[in-house]
Amino acid sequence: MSTIVSPSLLAADFMNLGRDSEMLNNSEADWFHIDIMDGMFVPNISYGFSVLKPLSKVAKKPLDVHLMIEKPERYIEEFYKAGASILTVHYEASIHLHRTIQQIKSLGMKAGVALNPHTPVSILDDIIQDLDLVLLMSVNPGYGGQSFIEHAVEKTKKLRKMIDDRQLNTIIEIDGGVNFETGKKLVDAGANALVAGSFVFNAKEPKEAIRGLKQL
Repeated sequence: MSTIVSPSLLAADFMNLGRDSEMLNNSEADWFHIDIMDGMFVPNISYGFSVLKPLSKVAKKPLDVHLMIEKPERYIEEFYKAGASILTVHYEASIHLHRTIQQIKSLGMKAGVALNPHTPVSILDDIIQDLDLVLLMSVNPGYGGQSFIEHAVEKTKKLRKMIDDRQLNTIIEIDGGVNFETGKKLVDAGANALVAGSFVFNAKEPKEAIRGLKQL
């Protein structure tokens, strides 16, 4: 199976978001990766429902929504109504994680949990069986264009072993500093899905960058 590629709209041209969305529609990208930031959990603010709702109307691929916000359980239903297909919350931001995951699933969305670079995968031991996806941050969350944290490769290997030992189908997604070189290391370590922002949208030929990532 080819690698799932989820280009991050955080790196798109916001003056031409419709154009960039159409490019993704016509590319080999699998998902649209949407980073939601509240300025509290991470030191940055991105877009909200006013951008997500119209985007869901033009996107012909699932919206892979990554919540970098405090108390994400407050907005689960609103993100469902705004068009999210996959909803990922941070372990570090979710006090009642099991309840939040069940809430996401009850609405028919795929449920994911994200881990910051310093958070070990072992912390998922009691929740991994309930997850459709685990998102490992390979940069510190909050800003695009950061350098890749090499330890993410070993972390991916550990998570792959945890999933395989339990015979689960949980997707491993990696976000941060992804390019052909780091992407190859991550796929070889067991990643199924790659989030790429700057690497795709700053490329001379974004569709070719997406195609190359899928072939890793």
